[in-house]
Amino acid sequence: MGALLSIPLLSGGLVSGLFTSCITGLAFFCTSTAASAFFKACNCQSSIATRVGFALIFCLDAALAWLSLNRYIMDKLESWTWNWLKMDCETDKNRCYGVLAVHRITFALALFHFILGMSLIGVKDTRDKRSSIQNGWWGPKILGWFALVVLTFFIPNGFFAFWANWVALLLATVFILVGLVLLVDFAHSWSETCLDRWEETDSNFWKFTLIASTGGMYVLVLVGTILLYVFFTGSGCGLNTSIVTVNFIFAIALTGLCISPAVQEANPRSGLAQSSMVAAYCTYLIASAVMNRDNEACNPITRGRGGPAKTTTVAFGAIFTFLAIAYSTSRAATQSGKLVGKGAGRKSGPIALGDGRPSGYGPLATDDGGESGTITQQPTKKDSLRIQALMAAVEAGAIPASALDEGDDDDDDEEDGSGNAGEDDERNGTRYNYSWFHFVFAIAACYTAMLLTDWRYVRLGDASPDPAEDGAPVVFIGRSVTAMWMRIVSSWVCVLIYGWSLVAPVLLPDRFGLD
Repeated sequence: MGALLSIPLLSGGLVSGLFTSCITGLAFFCTSTAASAFFKACNCQSSIATRVGFALIFCLDAALAWLSLNRYIMDKLESWTWNWLKMDCETDKNRCYGVLAVHRITFALALFHFILGMSLIGVKDTRDKRSSIQNGWWGPKILGWFALVVLTFFIPNGFFAFWANWVALLLATVFILVGLVLLVDFAHSWSETCLDRWEETDSNFWKFTLIASTGGMYVLVLVGTILLYVFFTGSGCGLNTSIVTVNFIFAIALTGLCISPAVQEANPRSGLAQSSMVAAYCTYLIASAVMNRDNEACNPITRGRGGPAKTTTVAFGAIFTFLAIAYSTSRAATQSGKLVGKGAGRKSGPIALGDGRPSGYGPLATDDGGESGTITQQPTKKDSLRIQALMAAVEAGAIPASALDEGDDDDDDEEDGSGNAGEDDERNGTRYNYSWFHFVFAIAACYTAMLLTDWRYVRLGDASPDPAEDGAPVVFIGRSVTAMWMRIVSSWVCVLIYGWSLVAPVLLPDRFGLD
């Protein structure tokens, strides 16, 4: 999550077509037939559907920000508003149509999620009327987001210079850190899931799955390192050589650390599966850094840019990038328990920061001060006291079994006047923290802005770089020195986080010891 490969952008026909399609899609909602459905509550009965909906809004916002980097789009915007919305900086000669436009559009999305997050604080289940803000009213939410995008173009440039240089930069860094923590947590969870399934089912499938995934990750690390040495190092490329070498040393060190006797004694489930996944991701970050370094002598990719396949590369590269960020953001947005010490199911890997013990360690405190076993799944309707009482009565023969269905229907009608609430998978408890969900999407919007602008420091009055490079109507993302070092530092931070998850039980056995 900390870094992605560069994205080329086109001007002209492709950009014009994409922009026109967006406008046509928005105009569809102005028709009378669509408007009647557009403004209905239309609550999603599935938490997954809600997350997909917000992910699509995120992708649309990122696409608009991406298109705004193109001079053609901003010129069209100015002409359509009779030069009312001009993207000039302090002087008319130096135009900042690209960088500031990206920050305006992504700021609108961040503000959109901030407003939603504040309005959903304290929502515990979908019986709370405010839950419809999260799961329904998609028409008004889309129009509200689009209105915020338009309104940001009336805010002075000075605000967005401050936002880009300080706030967006800080929040984007937080997003990277959150992603790295959850990546390490996922590495632990993946290994332990395979081990648990293997022990429960006694099936060789899970054993071979774990072995194959571990071996495959190490093969990727080895092959990737060799290719980096072959194509990106050599005479005059000492920086690339040092970066690749340090990463390979880290991979070897993590492998040795995870199987060391002290770590194994404190955390028996630590193993090569986790270290292989972390090593592979760190190698990817390093490869992305050197492959996007703007140095023709040490980067053969910069010498081979161009060709007839560039249009296809642009479209698929942009779509893949935005979908990847949206997916990783949606996943991170539902993992608040892994970061505040209330996660479930994991028995090793001290990642949590909130309650003095790692996620998944020991019993979890209940609301009444007692303790219960580790929670591994979301409560359902059968967990409610009323349903349990009905079930006991049915088993005793006091009432017919059909009373269970009738009771559910009565509850549904009492809540929303329909029989659909029984299908709601969050009726007796949300599957994720709604406010945290929107916070993660807000910082992801800031990360997208910094990614699209190469983590560039914004100065009013400075001219934006021309999208044309060597006469070609393209602009590559991720070529700056800052963007390269963000990838490198992200890989080092990932190593530190995983290393801490291994040595913490050894250094602090009382705090992180297994119950």
